[in-house]
Amino acid sequence: MAEPGIHFLDACGPDDIRLYAIGDVHGRLDLLVAMHQRIEAEIEQETPADWRVIHLGDYVDRGPDSKRVIDFLIEARERDPRHLMLAGNHDIGFLDFLRTPDPEGLFMRYGGVQTALSYGVSLTADASWFGKVETVRRGHAALVKAVPPDHVDFLRSLPFSVTFGDFFFCHAGIRPGVALERQNQQDLIWIRDVFHDHTGLFPKIVVHGHTPVPEAEVMANRVNVDTLAWQSGMLSALVVDGPDKRILTMTIKEA
Repeated sequence: MAEPGIHFLDACGPDDIRLYAIGDVHGRLDLLVAMHQRIEAEIEQETPADWRVIHLGDYVDRGPDSKRVIDFLIEARERDPRHLMLAGNHDIGFLDFLRTPDPEGLFMRYGGVQTALSYGVSLTADASWFGKVETVRRGHAALVKAVPPDHVDFLRSLPFSVTFGDFFFCHAGIRPGVALERQNQQDLIWIRDVFHDHTGLFPKIVVHGHTPVPEAEVMANRVNVDTLAWQSGMLSALVVDGPDKRILTMTIKEA
C-alpha cells in the first residue's frame, strides 16, 4: 500500500528544531555570508530551542568565489555541526573533473572555468579543439595541485539527502513512486521534469534547488529555493519552525 502523502500546508518540522534550507549558492560568497548573518541574528534574537541550517548543494561554478565558499562552509561545519551541507550536481561534477579532465563535461561547460579561476588556475583556451584539450590537460594538473585536500574531503563527504519532520531535503528532487530511502543518487542531484510535473503528494515535502525560478516556488508537494543567486543576486531559503513556514531572501547585486 502506498504511503499517504502530505500537503505543504499541513507539514510540520520536528519539535523544538527550527530549520533553514538554503538554495544554490554557485560561488556567491557575499550572499552566503549575508544569509548566515541574517540567520545567526534571528537565532540570537528569537532563541529557538535548537536549529539546523541545511545547504542544498551547488556551492561551486558560475559565480566568482567558489573556493572561498567551500572555505566558509568547512569552517561553519567545524564550528557547529548543525550546519549541514548536501551534494549538488555541480559539486559532484567538480570532483569528477579533478579525477578525469573531460573537456566536454559539466565542469567545463557550465561554470567550472570560474571555479578554477577562484583557485588561481586558468582554463580558457583558443577556439580550436586541440587548443582546448591541451589547455584543459594543463589546467587540470594545475587545479589538482591548487585545490586543498580538505576541499576534496569536504566534497566527498557530502550526503545526498536529509530528513527532518515532514520534510525531505535534497538538491534536485526525487523520482515519484520510489520510496524516499531508495532514491537514486543521480536522481537526487539531477532530476527535473518527471519530478516537477508530478502533481500528487509525496510522503514528505521535498525541499530542493537545482532548477532556477524567479522567486522561491512553494507547491503542494515541494518547495524550490533556487533563485539563480549567481546571476540574480538573490539567495533564498525555506524556514520551518514547527507548523510555521516562510521564505527568507537575501539580495545583493554583484558589483
